Amino acid sequence: MSALLSMGLGSLAALSAQAAPVAEALQRPAVMVKAPERAALLSAAQAGSRLVAVGERGLVLLSDDAGRSWRQAPCPVSVTLTTVRFADATQGVAVGHGGTVLTTQDGGSSWQLRLDGRRLATLAREAATTPEAQRDAERLVADRPDKPLLDVVMWNAQRLLAVGAYGLAVHSEDGGQTWQPWMERLPNPKGLHWYVARRQGDTLLLAGEQGLAVRSDDGGRSFRPLTSPYRGSWFTGELAADGSAVLAGLRGNVWRSTDGGGSWSQLPNPVPATVIAAATQPDGGVLLLSQAGALLRLQGERLQPLKTPPLPLPTALLPLAEGRLLALGLTGLTTLTLPAPQEARP
Repeated sequence: MSALLSMGLGSLAALSAQAAPVAEALQRPAVMVKAPERAALLSAAQAGSRLVAVGERGLVLLSDDAGRSWRQAPCPVSVTLTTVRFADATQGVAVGHGGTVLTTQDGGSSWQLRLDGRRLATLAREAATTPEAQRDAERLVADRPDKPLLDVVMWNAQRLLAVGAYGLAVHSEDGGQTWQPWMERLPNPKGLHWYVARRQGDTLLLAGEQGLAVRSDDGGRSFRPLTSPYRGSWFTGELAADGSAVLAGLRGNVWRSTDGGGSWSQLPNPVPATVIAAATQPDGGVLLLSQAGALLRLQGERLQPLKTPPLPLPTALLPLAEGRLLALGLTGLTTLTLPAPQEARP
C-alpha cells in the first residue's frame, strides 16, 4: 500500500503509513515503540474493563485504568491494523492491511495470526464457482497480499465476518482457524470496497464505495442489495437494536432508515464535512465524527454539534461510561467528557 490510503480506497479509519512491503510486514512482529499513545491509531474497543486500541505498523495498546495510561502489547505482524472488536472481556479480533486477521483469547495481551492475504487469495481461488469469481481470485493471487480488510463483526468468539477493499469478505465459524470466502454471496458485482460492517442479532448491514449497501436479516445466509439514497461512498454507519440504520460518508451525508433499508431520510448536517466514524453510546445514542474533527449527536431527526474542541486528524471514536469518550487520530489518543444532550448547540 501507499503511505496513506486515498479517500477513493478507504475511509480515514484506514489511513496509515507503511515503511516496508506488505508481505515482509506480515512476517515481522511489531516493533515496541516509545509513547505508542501518540502514534497513528485507527480503532478501539472495550474488553470488559480494559480498553484496546490498534493502529499503524501493528500497534496494539492496552489500558486498564479507563484510558489514563497505555502500554503496548506484542503483535505478530507489523502491518497497519484498521479495526478491533471484542465479543467479551477476553475474546477479540483485529483486522488490517495485507488481508490480516488476528485473534486474542486474553483481552489483547497476546495475538495469533489467523489469516493473511496470501491464504485469503488461495481460499478465494479454491472456492470460486463462476468464471468471474475465478478471474477475481486469480487477480488476488497475482497481486500478492496488498489489500486491506477494513471492518469486522463478531457474533461471538467463534463466528467472525471480515470485509475490506475490492469486495473482500471472509467468514469463520471456528474463531478464525478456517475461513470461507463470501465474495460470491454478497451482491457486489463491481467488487467495490466494503468500509462498514455492523450487526444486531441476525441483522447485518454492510456498506461502502459508491453508495454500496446490502442487508441480511437471516444471520448472513442471504443478502439483499439496498437502494442507496446517495451515490457517494459510505464510510461509517450504525445499526440499532430496533433494526433502524444510519449511514454516513462523503460531504457530510447522513441518512437514516427505519424500515430495513426500504426508504431513507436525510439528516441535515450543520457540519458539511465528510463523516468518518460513528459509534453508539451506552444509552443508545449515536455519535458521529467528521473529518473536520467535529462531534455530532443524533437527537431524534436532528444532528446536534457538540461543544467539544476540534479533534486533530481524527480517525475513530469509542464512547465510554459516564459520558466520556475516547477519540483516536493520526496523532494519538484523546479522552474527553461529552456535554449532556441539553447542552448541545441548537
